[in-house]
Amino acid sequence: MSRREHPHTPARHGGLSRRGLLKTAGGLTAALAAGATVAATNSSTAGAAPATFTHPGMLHAYGELNRAKVRVAAGSEPWLSGWNRLTANSHAASSWTPNPQATIIRGGTGQNYGILYNDIHAAYQNALRWKVAGTAANGDCAVRILNAWSATLTTVTGNADRFLAAGLYGYQFANAAELMRGYGGFDLDRFKKMMLDVFYPLNNQFLAGHNDACITNYWANWDLCTMNSILAIGILCDDAAKYDQAVNYFKNGAGNGSIRHAVPFVYDNVDGYALGQWQESGRDQGHTTLGVGLMGAFCEMAWSQGDDLYGYDANRFMKGAQYVAKYNLGQDVPFTTYTWGSGQNCAQQSHTVISSSGRGQLRPAWDILYYHYGRRRGLDVPYIKAMAESARPEGGGGDYGSASGGYDQLGFGTLMYAK
Repeated sequence: MSRREHPHTPARHGGLSRRGLLKTAGGLTAALAAGATVAATNSSTAGAAPATFTHPGMLHAYGELNRAKVRVAAGSEPWLSGWNRLTANSHAASSWTPNPQATIIRGGTGQNYGILYNDIHAAYQNALRWKVAGTAANGDCAVRILNAWSATLTTVTGNADRFLAAGLYGYQFANAAELMRGYGGFDLDRFKKMMLDVFYPLNNQFLAGHNDACITNYWANWDLCTMNSILAIGILCDDAAKYDQAVNYFKNGAGNGSIRHAVPFVYDNVDGYALGQWQESGRDQGHTTLGVGLMGAFCEMAWSQGDDLYGYDANRFMKGAQYVAKYNLGQDVPFTTYTWGSGQNCAQQSHTVISSSGRGQLRPAWDILYYHYGRRRGLDVPYIKAMAESARPEGGGGDYGSASGGYDQLGFGTLMYAK
């Protein structure tokens, strides 16, 4: 792996922290030399220590963006096929017209959240087109969408699903904004205010209280989308306290999104490979693959800031992803009875067998994992590799149906992460 591909060398297995790494002369020099913008500011949370963040520094850091640009310009595969998948998507058209709402409702009466996720994916896809091809019309469109929403949105509400909306659309919105940082006419300060005032309070409320339910009541994906949003908001706003809140929860949180709860059982040798049972495996495979995709996004955003959560706890996430991939490729995996507390009184429930519901479902979530474990780390991950190859070229929102599940990942991993 060259420094051109990654602007700084992340800490390994919980070693040197993001701030410690980037404050070293070597880490800072490498980041600057690679073309990253480094901003040092005080956290917006009172009492938090000053932090140094790398920008762009979420799902796409400088190295990944530059590689996609070079590969597409050269017509190289599979990047070109990934690019063609992007440009064929109607959300990526520079003519997209935003439809901002003051109130977004997910769950209950009056739901309108589809308006939001369609506009977010249009902003993200136009931002990618601008970053890769330099087309000003796409950059202008992305900014038009982001500015329209930050000038309008004041509330995300609904039943408990409002927390899903705040999590999923919070981290996705922040990623689109991160790509447009510094673009002429983009009101970044107003956008940050929207993220801090509208999305973060719901994120924090859920992670701290879990909607007044038993701590294990909510599945891993609920925690993970919330953790993603807090992490992304922390990066966007140069807010060390929020960033650290999300990372600390990944490592030590009591809910199902933390790494040891999301992957509760590890099998050291199954056909020669270590596997980890995913928390939702007894529920269905649609939500299981969703969780893997969300944890992949979380680890990649942290990696861009110099923290290796992909490798945390002896590659526990890799083992979980290998397990999910192997089963969804049609192969057998072990299963240990999984018991959890539900509702407000922690009534005990159990899964005794793995669920075949939704087995074989493909989400645009595998190229990013194979890129990290197979390319950056050079590890043998045959099941992740096979899933990535079967899903190529990965698309994004609008390519996987009109329901909200088709918009849970930003996608386009073949374009941005193909090995």
